[in-house]
Amino acid sequence: MSKTDRDDETIENRVYLFESLAKAFVEKAAGDLSGKNPERRSRALRALADLAYVSCAVADTQHLSPKAVRRKVLNAIELESPVIEDVADDETE
Repeated sequence: MSKTDRDDETIENRVYLFESLAKAFVEKAAGDLSGKNPERRSRALRALADLAYVSCAVADTQHLSPKAVRRKVLNAIELESPVIEDVADDETE
């Protein structure tokens, strides 16, 4: 298998994983994604971005153990500044 074939396969895996994860998430969070509350919409969009990252991490690390992939994802999260969520956001729309 050539490098181009592997790259194409990885891209297909990324798309397939993201499509599966995002479909379920969008069904659940449709109200937040289309709602008028900017904080809730922003949080939902960030969750979609996180799903995209995880899809890529899993597709790109097929040779690693699940534990190693988990570590890679958690390390990326630790590098970011924390997101402070307000519980009141969940009660209003």
